[in-house]
Amino acid sequence: MFNSRLDPNQRENALHALETQNFDVLVIGGGVTGVGTALDAASRGLRVALVEVNDIASGTSSRSSKLIHGGLRYLEQYDFKLVREALQEREALVTVLAPHLVKPVAFLYPLHEKIKDRTYVGAGLALYDVLRGFNRALPWHKHISQKSIAAIAPSLRPDIVTGAIKYFDAQVDDARHTMMVARTAARHGAVIATRVRCESLIFEGKKVIGVVATDTVSGKKINIAAAVTIMCAGVWSDELHAKFGLKAGYEVRMSKGVHIVLPKSAINSQSGIILKTPTSVLFVIPWNNEWIVGTTDTEYTGDRNEPLALREDVEYILNQANRVLKPKLSEAEIIGVYAGLRPLVSRKADSSTSKLSREHTVDRPAPGFVSIAGGKYTTYRIMATDAVDIASKELKRAVPNSVTDKLPIVGADGYLALMQQIPALQSESGLSAATIEHLLNRYGSLISEILELIASDVSLATSLHPSFPYIKAEILYAVTHEGAQSVDDVISRRTRLTFEAPENAETLVLQIADIIAPALGWNKNEKQLSIDEYMAIVHREREAVASLFEDKSAVNS
Repeated sequence: MFNSRLDPNQRENALHALETQNFDVLVIGGGVTGVGTALDAASRGLRVALVEVNDIASGTSSRSSKLIHGGLRYLEQYDFKLVREALQEREALVTVLAPHLVKPVAFLYPLHEKIKDRTYVGAGLALYDVLRGFNRALPWHKHISQKSIAAIAPSLRPDIVTGAIKYFDAQVDDARHTMMVARTAARHGAVIATRVRCESLIFEGKKVIGVVATDTVSGKKINIAAAVTIMCAGVWSDELHAKFGLKAGYEVRMSKGVHIVLPKSAINSQSGIILKTPTSVLFVIPWNNEWIVGTTDTEYTGDRNEPLALREDVEYILNQANRVLKPKLSEAEIIGVYAGLRPLVSRKADSSTSKLSREHTVDRPAPGFVSIAGGKYTTYRIMATDAVDIASKELKRAVPNSVTDKLPIVGADGYLALMQQIPALQSESGLSAATIEHLLNRYGSLISEILELIASDVSLATSLHPSFPYIKAEILYAVTHEGAQSVDDVISRRTRLTFEAPENAETLVLQIADIIAPALGWNKNEKQLSIDEYMAIVHREREAVASLFEDKSAVNS
């Protein structure tokens, strides 16, 4: 009856449905919480629509640390409930919900004082392991000697690192995972429409019965009727509450998290590294042929749409990492810098964002309207369940309980078996084993749809660029199945070329535009416009990064 495909025809059908159908639930926001909420509601049998003003995951959900984790530092804040919930979600994502997307990743926690650190940190990691419950897909933590560290992570300074504890969390391509949750929601009947901006609420008395929206592509106004609206707007929550004339029971403080991207050669380690800092923790995270190092946790009051790193953010990251690394990281090695904003729920205007809880809040500022904010990427499913539970009370009928704790994301079904069949898939497709594995870890069992594209045009099997694992079929597939509508969508979120290799991504823009233009029905001018829009983003970010290093004083002096 339904399928997960997001393409131009699907969008047109979605816009028509928004105009002509009455929905039980309308979700505002296409971040991970929004798409998770749409999936939760749709899988309960409710009629669901989701609108997003930009692209799926275009905000915070594409700019995280890309970790699925319990939040080791929250143990020191005694936030055991949040850690336990997050760890249980981590186990479910790795084993059942998204094993094709969420992968275990090892971290070393360096120790400096043999007895004191081993006792204190070891106890904390033992508690971290215990809190995940009985479903334990990831290995237990392990104590590592200084001698072993020299083999595992030669970049850790032996003069100050006396040993380490190795533990596991999980890693995810946040934008891809968010998009796949959206596709799963569509697979269960949710109507998904991006590039739709909510302008105002529709009231019947004091009750919200829908929204007035604009299709930003055509400029057409749309009235969307819904029994209850759930706003999952993250850092835009306060702005939209004000726009809609609603007084919420909370405010959202923005915390900026900055990451730098370095080449694999910058750090010699077989494992990720986590460091305790004066205000938080710093992750050194393996990512394909790069390292992602971050993050910061500072108050932010600037433009929500384009958060930018400051020089002090980059200095902080380099200085903290260089406390334990040799040779020291330098700003000259930085490939890219990106910043994301955490939406933290606050009721105290003077609260430090580094101390605000990562737990979420669900609010009902008006009949027929529910909003949710806060939380962690890892706990998006719990947030969605809580939001739908509250919203369901507006429907005045029995609504089934959530089933998303047992509902795999599209591509998960059959993934583990397919991983055992790589030689057969290689033989049938003519692709290399490395390419097949790459595709399985991005699409899971949906690899069949990629292979169908290649079967119809063998040129799509060729590599986009010899330095990267992506093939041309993936670029076309981003438009024909994953809802991409621009060059930026493809480069920044369907692939991660925008920070994996910004210089090469720029040189690939024309090739990518040529691949997607026919599927999007673009003429020459429309194709050039999308290229120009992406290049404008690149130039703004490049100027911002360049300004970080205009001061030639040494970062690590």
